[in-house]
Amino acid sequence: MSLTPDISERLARARADMRMGLPVLLERGDDAVLAGAVETLGDARLADMLALPGTPVLAITDRRAETLKARAYDGDLARVCLPQGADLRWLQALADPADDLTHPMKGPLETARGGDAALHRTAIRLAKSAQVLPATLVVPVDNAAALAAETGLTRINIIAAAPHLDDGSPLHPIVHARLPIRAAEAGRLHVFRPDDGGTEHYAIEIGRPDRSQPVLARLHSACFTGDVLGSLKCDCGPQLNAALMQMGTDGAGVLLYLQQEGRGIGLSNKMRAYSLQDQGFDTVEANHRLGFEDDERDFRLGARILKELGFASVRLMTNNPNKIAMMEKTGIRVVDRVPLKVGEGRFNSAYLATKAAKSGHLL
Repeated sequence: MSLTPDISERLARARADMRMGLPVLLERGDDAVLAGAVETLGDARLADMLALPGTPVLAITDRRAETLKARAYDGDLARVCLPQGADLRWLQALADPADDLTHPMKGPLETARGGDAALHRTAIRLAKSAQVLPATLVVPVDNAAALAAETGLTRINIIAAAPHLDDGSPLHPIVHARLPIRAAEAGRLHVFRPDDGGTEHYAIEIGRPDRSQPVLARLHSACFTGDVLGSLKCDCGPQLNAALMQMGTDGAGVLLYLQQEGRGIGLSNKMRAYSLQDQGFDTVEANHRLGFEDDERDFRLGARILKELGFASVRLMTNNPNKIAMMEKTGIRVVDRVPLKVGEGRFNSAYLATKAAKSGHLL
């Protein structure tokens, strides 16, 4: 029946549930768990989860486990066993590194080994895509169908969900209209929306680029602090303006504005990373302490939008070789890299040095 939500729509519900503090049911074959994001869980729901007969664990990424000196027997994640009397404060202290320096002794922590961690892995992936801290309380359940029927909780088969988590939701053009901007009066804004109703992404087209020729293009990740507030901690705002002005000068170009704030971890987590930087950690170290990778962005979004707009090749404005590799991998030919070195100052010189040294940016 078409009124029944498909797997993509249920995944969107699961992300929203995690952001609201509601756990979700994950299953594969006869195995099922109830998983909730530690950041948003409340005391009442935590108590109900811990009252279930299964043995709960805290699933965290290997990056966060390394900070906590916990053994990640599962490779990319660790399943931390809960001690007697563990409460929400204890769980959230392990999830959030805000007080790591003032209260470093959070262990020793015992972690589970053996068995299958696929359900735990999906729980962490959902938390990341919901842009909450990647730490989930996971409790085994005997009958997911019965619990879903009783509670109305979102239920996800992780085998069916895997392609959607791996490839993302298809993007479709919604509307476009003329938009004169400071960089060029001949501007046009295109809006793209994913099938799952998630965040929209934008393409700003300057002039009328010839689709048969390489277009001057930039993949720009949204940066509220830099693009809107003029933050001096990064070079995002200057890069955005310089790219648009160059396209305006050339008379043609396309800038893809992708909603992947904070290298894909979201504004809240980016601010957490900034707080950690104030404690002396660099950008990469801060992301790792939060449980994220150096860069969680998906540049395939840009390739999909370019193809939808009719472009097959680009002159890419970037200092990031990963963007070039992803464009080529997804079928967009990069005929030239156009450097974009602007915006360095005393507040972001260390940040830019870290991008060059640890993330391979060509600065």
